[in-house]
Amino acid sequence: MQALLLTSYGTLSLTEMETPAVGDDEVLVRVRACGICGSDIHGYTGVTGRRIPPLVMGHEAAGVIEHVGSGVTGFAPGDRVTFDSTVSCGRCGPCRRGATNLCDSRMVLGVSCGDYRRHGAFAEYVSVPGRILYTLPASLPFEHAALIEALAVAIHAVDRRRPAASDRVAVIGCGMIGLLLIQVLRARGCRSIAAVDLDARRRDLARSAGADQVADDAAQFDGVDHTFEAVGIPQTVAAAIACVRKGGIVTLVGNLAPEVPLPLQAVVTREISLLGSCASSGEYPDAIEMMAKGLVNVAPLISAVAPLTEGQSWFDRLHAANEGLMKVVLTP
Repeated sequence: MQALLLTSYGTLSLTEMETPAVGDDEVLVRVRACGICGSDIHGYTGVTGRRIPPLVMGHEAAGVIEHVGSGVTGFAPGDRVTFDSTVSCGRCGPCRRGATNLCDSRMVLGVSCGDYRRHGAFAEYVSVPGRILYTLPASLPFEHAALIEALAVAIHAVDRRRPAASDRVAVIGCGMIGLLLIQVLRARGCRSIAAVDLDARRRDLARSAGADQVADDAAQFDGVDHTFEAVGIPQTVAAAIACVRKGGIVTLVGNLAPEVPLPLQAVVTREISLLGSCASSGEYPDAIEMMAKGLVNVAPLISAVAPLTEGQSWFDRLHAANEGLMKVVLTP
């Protein structure tokens, strides 16, 4: 099969590789679409240490089942599917509690961090456990289905502590996850949603996604009930904490920086609740339904659909970050 292989940091090569083997509990999926995640761009440069070459990246994908392992039930060749980006063990304490995102043996497709290497979906085929598969409705284009993983992340974040319909909510950062957070909040019934981003184009997208108010400074929304931080750098975390009311809630979704300063006195004396949100944990069916019913519209978020052969070029353009691109989907 052909695969887009990260051969060294900053270099992707279209390479002939062996088609993945399929275990008894696995399926082989012919990939029809795979989105380039922001984490792939950071991994491509080597700054995260979580995509050590050589590696086939890609974890936001959808396709058609080619082969089913002998132990997999409920799926057959030809089925249209997507799959979780997290490969959980299904046996540890967190998995038994339903928190598969916190699996003690958690692996992520398209990640190589030293502890493990798991090739991903920037390839003609990918092999995944049957337990992380989900059937797609025929009406859902594969290019849209490639964003189900990101939508599931947004749903998980909102449902960590779902705001009341009457709450004033602010989303800090209007990248892909921030824009999906806005749509999920609106679908969950939130009536007052503010969005903050320095980029005017993203503020326009936020308004189209359902934000009532947009601004380039979170201070304009002082005293909101709940903030969702979708960047993960010191400035935006501080802004999310500063603009929430006393007794309010801050849900931290972004994680670009491994550490950020915490205004401890403000958090303690104002009794602010901080919630972390990691990946997703069982939200895929909800994400598929939301997308299929039109409650979430991902079409405006897709900047380009391009063949896998153009992968290097699109990675370079996304890394340059000077074109206002959102999601780029590659098709093997």
